[in-house]
Amino acid sequence: MPNQRFGKDFCFIISENPRRARKEKQQMKILVVEDEKYIAKPIEQVLKRNNYSVDLAYDGEYGLDCGLTDLYDIIVLDIMLPKLDGLAVLKELRENGIETPVLLLTAKDQVGDKVKGLDSGADDYLAKPFDNEELLARLRALGRRKSELAPGGLLRFGDIELNPHTLLLSRGDKSGKLTLKEAQLLELLMRRKNMTASKELIIEKLWGYDTDAEDGNIEYHVSLLRKKLAGVGAQAAVGTIRGVGYILKEEADGEKNRKRHV
Repeated sequence: MPNQRFGKDFCFIISENPRRARKEKQQMKILVVEDEKYIAKPIEQVLKRNNYSVDLAYDGEYGLDCGLTDLYDIIVLDIMLPKLDGLAVLKELRENGIETPVLLLTAKDQVGDKVKGLDSGADDYLAKPFDNEELLARLRALGRRKSELAPGGLLRFGDIELNPHTLLLSRGDKSGKLTLKEAQLLELLMRRKNMTASKELIIEKLWGYDTDAEDGNIEYHVSLLRKKLAGVGAQAAVGTIRGVGYILKEEADGEKNRKRHV
C-alpha cells in the first residue's frame, strides 16, 4: 500500500506495520504544534500507533506554554501558527533554556523560514506534504540524539533526584518508590524549574484533556508527594501558590523547623 502523505491535497490513510511498531516499543513524549486539524489529527494517529505519547497544541501561545514545561522528548512545530508563529515559539523556548529537539514543519516554498529556523535552534525540518515513514524516521533520529545528550534520564532539583522510568526518588543514600501519578507530578514540577504549575496544567498533563479529575485529585497527590519528600529528608518541597497552583522550591532547615512548630 502506498505511504500516507500529509498535506492539504492528500487523503490520510493510516498504514503502519504493527509488528515493527511493537518491536520498537517507543516510549517518547511528542508535542505537535499544528493549527490545521486535518494535518494534526492524522499525525497524532500515526504517532500513537507507533507507541508515542502525543499532545496537540493548535496555536503558538499554547504550544509555547506546553513546550516550557520541558516534559517532551521532541517538539514537532509548524511555522505558520495563529497567536504566535513557530519561529517566535522556537526563539522563546531556546531563550528559556529548553533544549528539547525541535522538528520544524514548513511549506516547500518557505526556504527563508527553514534557514531562520535552523539558525534559531531547530534541529531538523520537514517540508509539507511528507510521507509518514519520513516523519517517523526523523523522529527516531532526533530521539537518538536526545538520548545521547541525557544519559540515564535522571532529573535533579536541589538535593533530590528522580528516575522517571523506575519512579525512584532519592536524596543522598535515602530513597523511596513513588506511584506513577506522584512521579508524573514531581517530574512536571522539576521540569518547570522554579515556575508555577497551574492546576489546569497539572490535570491536563497527568490525566489528559477528557477527564473528570478535579482540584481534589491534585490536592490528594500533592499531599502524598509531600510525605514522600519528607520521608527521604528532602529540602525540596512542594509549595502552594494560592489561586494559581504549585511550585517546587528548596527550603532551608530553619524554615522547615518553623513550619513544624506553627
